[in-house]
Amino acid sequence: MSLHAFYPIFDDVSWLRRMLPLGVKLVQLRIKDKPEEVVRAQLAEGRDLCQHHRAVLVVNDYWQLAIELGCDWVHLGQEDLDEANVEAIRAAGIKLGVSTHDEDELDRVLALKPDYIALGPVYPTILKKMKWHQQGVEKLTEWKAAIGEIPLVAIGGMSVERALGAFDAGADIVSAVTDITLKDDPEARVCEWLEVCQ
Repeated sequence: MSLHAFYPIFDDVSWLRRMLPLGVKLVQLRIKDKPEEVVRAQLAEGRDLCQHHRAVLVVNDYWQLAIELGCDWVHLGQEDLDEANVEAIRAAGIKLGVSTHDEDELDRVLALKPDYIALGPVYPTILKKMKWHQQGVEKLTEWKAAIGEIPLVAIGGMSVERALGAFDAGADIVSAVTDITLKDDPEARVCEWLEVCQ
């Protein structure tokens, strides 16, 4: 199954209730600082919503819960990789996406044979403090040359207006967070994203 080119990331399952009916087919739940029972309930609902809408749910970080709940995808950051049991994730039949920021991380990740590789932040991001400065779209071209057929996700400061530049540079998928959640009309913005990422 090929992944859709538009990849929004949300911090609460309520966003999935709003956005999946619009046609979103690939979505990540990145839930932070919540009790495990809350996370479990949100991931279970997200899994069911995505199944209903024939969308792909990617679980950020909580790989044990993803296994327990029968989810199909997990996304891990570099710190998460230090503690995750990749063999257990693979044994459960779960596909794996991983964040990268520099060549050392890319080498580490390629050895895991991931199902997608994310590069970021392509542009400055307000979502979280990062030790990496913006990578620029040129680095997308380098990464795509290095990873070949593995899908490449552009993340960090992405907007509808910047999406085509990322695709032209080599990204297969563009991920967005605040370009949706901080808009006055997030649904309208998602429709714009779906249009540009067809």
